[in-house]
Amino acid sequence: MPAARSRRSLPKDAPMPPAPAAFADEIDAFIGTLELERGLARNTSQSYEKDLVQAAHFLARQGVAGWRAVTTDQLAAWLHWLADEKFTESSQARKLSAMRMLFRRHLVPAGVRNDDPTELLSGPKFRRKLPQVLSPGEMEKLLVAPSGADAYSVRDRAMLELFYSSGLRISELCGLTLQQVDLEHGFVCVFGKGSKERVVPLGEKARDAVTAYLGSGRPRLVKPRTGSELFLSERGKAISRKTVWLIVKTHAQRAGIAKHVKPHLLRHSFATHLLGGGADLRAIQEMLGHASIGTTQIYTAVESSRLLDQHAKHHPRNKLKG
Repeated sequence: MPAARSRRSLPKDAPMPPAPAAFADEIDAFIGTLELERGLARNTSQSYEKDLVQAAHFLARQGVAGWRAVTTDQLAAWLHWLADEKFTESSQARKLSAMRMLFRRHLVPAGVRNDDPTELLSGPKFRRKLPQVLSPGEMEKLLVAPSGADAYSVRDRAMLELFYSSGLRISELCGLTLQQVDLEHGFVCVFGKGSKERVVPLGEKARDAVTAYLGSGRPRLVKPRTGSELFLSERGKAISRKTVWLIVKTHAQRAGIAKHVKPHLLRHSFATHLLGGGADLRAIQEMLGHASIGTTQIYTAVESSRLLDQHAKHHPRNKLKG
């Protein structure tokens, strides 16, 4: 069946309507399995769910009666539609991965299907884009941007220092509790993807900033129903991802950094600067909480790219004309 040519009725970032009835139960069962049996984080499972619901709507528009009836050709048509709709190659690859997981980890093992129609599908060929990072100088400007003595400046300074010192994911940072931070010994205990526990060291600057925040910042943000969350909002609740995005963006602008600075850049910068300083790649993998060393190896490419850039700019033979 040819790929659908109708434009999607919702923008990419709009909330996805419920899955068509013929597809909904198996999606719900699969997502439940991921969360309960495999310990997948809710943010990750929601991403899988959204991808599968979107695919189910496409298949339903093509007259497919449910997951039992889906063919390889119909899934190929779905992939063509994603390309026609200008989804990025990485998004296409992620959506295909979610579909493969649905069949291989749920539909086939549960006996809903006795075959896997995704086996013959091929994803988009793409070159992985190197992550953008801040230079050490830019990072220093960002860290000193919240220079005030008010509770919010003290909090922001501690948060940025801890963020850069530990390389946490934004969800891990927002979920930190007082009990997870050991300032005496200089480490944080983190529960990352799949509820896997890891211990990440904290540098002296981060320890000092968090100590100052606990002494003069956090007490001023505490409200009657405040829990044990480390970084608090003005309402005394755990700081949200959206607020962290805003804080990082505001201080980057205040520091005069021209790059589009997002929270994840602090994680990328943490890894790249460690590698540039001579840290072992396996140690960086452990601190980042990467399941595979292959994921961490992207930072070797970033460091190599930086060295090539520096060579091109500063080696005298590269400056000669003709």
